[in-house]
Amino acid sequence: MAPVQVKKICCSTFSYYSFSLYSLLTVAQSVLDTLVRTRSSIFLGIADIRLGGPTCAVIALKCPHIQVTIVDLNQQRIDAWNSPGFDIPIYEPGLVDVVRQCRGRNLFFSTDVTKGIQEADLIFVSVNTPTKKSGVGAGFAADLNYVELATRQIAAVATSSKIVVEKSTVPCRTAESMRTILEANSKPNCRFDILSNPEFLAEGTAITDLFSPDRVLIGSLQTPEGRDACESLTQVYANWVPKDRILNVGLWSSELSKLAANAMLAQRISSINALSAICEATGANIDEVAHAVGYDSRVGPKFLKASVGFGGSCFQKDILNLVYLSESLHLPEVAAYWRQVVEMNEYQKARFSKRVVDTLFNTITGKKIAVLGFAFKADTGDTRESAAITLIKNFQNEKAKVSIYDPQVSESQIWSDLQEVNPGTSLDAIKKQVTISSSAIEACMDAEAVVIATEWNEFRAIAWEEVYAHMNKPAFVFDGRMLVDADKLRAIGFKVRSFWRLMVCVANITLTGDCYWAGSCVNFYRRVDARTLKNLPTLFFNTA
Repeated sequence: MAPVQVKKICCSTFSYYSFSLYSLLTVAQSVLDTLVRTRSSIFLGIADIRLGGPTCAVIALKCPHIQVTIVDLNQQRIDAWNSPGFDIPIYEPGLVDVVRQCRGRNLFFSTDVTKGIQEADLIFVSVNTPTKKSGVGAGFAADLNYVELATRQIAAVATSSKIVVEKSTVPCRTAESMRTILEANSKPNCRFDILSNPEFLAEGTAITDLFSPDRVLIGSLQTPEGRDACESLTQVYANWVPKDRILNVGLWSSELSKLAANAMLAQRISSINALSAICEATGANIDEVAHAVGYDSRVGPKFLKASVGFGGSCFQKDILNLVYLSESLHLPEVAAYWRQVVEMNEYQKARFSKRVVDTLFNTITGKKIAVLGFAFKADTGDTRESAAITLIKNFQNEKAKVSIYDPQVSESQIWSDLQEVNPGTSLDAIKKQVTISSSAIEACMDAEAVVIATEWNEFRAIAWEEVYAHMNKPAFVFDGRMLVDADKLRAIGFKVRSFWRLMVCVANITLTGDCYWAGSCVNFYRRVDARTLKNLPTLFFNTA
């Protein structure tokens, strides 16, 4: 079977269950694979709309000769994609402009899933693969239920041969299970070829990533049919991606490469966060350390920004998946290595929360804490595994009053997330302790402290003088993203805490000659000169 030219792509999303806002969705991503066949129609299995939507839209933009159809059973979501005002159901910088150029030309949105599958030559399966909550491997293994459901649906509906493209992040050899299901349920004259084509997009920069990807990875069986299917998909990407960036590898290598990429990116974040703790204890500057280390071409500067911790739907889930895979393969040392990346991330969030409590005189009961940012990162409305949620939960446990502001996350999403981490607590009870504000300044009114949990650019430009005027004193800022100019805020009057400052909560200071001995809150004594002591962010002094 030689590769054929694709003319029509159908991206589909199924609502087998009442998926969460994130899990359901747009087979759109499928569009990515615009295959090369005579009749070109691509069906994109079940996808996460946050990345599937951008993928489909960019394929339509870059391949005007291919018709791209996004199919979803959720009428409300399809209506949003088709809305006259382009009120699309996700926030992604640049996406509206792309949809505006293509919709009605070669980009369409429909609820007719069956037709989409039947007309498609290429089917993308881009479904949610959350961590299992019960049963064997609970807390670590990937739940492949949605992958199986999508695969069985394809087998049930398809009436002609298809290339099925696995786009979800899955354990090694998942494609083998998919192929077994498809072949066991195939109809006469129906052949299924399986490819792995994982996404390497980042929310907030998905459009840029799609326009100029570092690489496109396509995994296939090393058979004549597998290579033909791989070439079909390669020709689609070649419409805008240089051939040297399209990597053709084995099916299992492709599946593992996606897990490995996410694990290693998360590892860098945990590594720099671990170093930030050392910096705080020694007086080293984590920004300077990261800059010096990142200047080495073998290391590079990306993902070396100390913060309150990583979040999102991928990093933690994929590392835990890798841990489970390692344990299943009887590699306990490998499993322990990767588990530590997640444990360091949890440590960083707990350490940050504790710092807030310790700094506010060891109690935040009844005190108002303004949390700026709820999304797991800037330029997205995605809140999955957001560090902000953990911080807020910790503040709730300390009986603080919390005020939240995020420019993109909806109130309904915030309440839903807080209910999830407060099982057994009614929404009314949560609302007695937590409020949602319409602006950063409103959130900070009468607060004891401001916590920057998401690196929105908007927070750089806040009228901090106005914020300071309306806060209780002393007014603290805890910069969990190293976003603001600490010196400027201190000049206004704020007490600023970030990740590179030597934190000394002085209990007593003893003058000996020209030096002070400072007894700190961590129960050790440090010899510091008077000038250094003056510049330390101390809470109080009792000189002796």
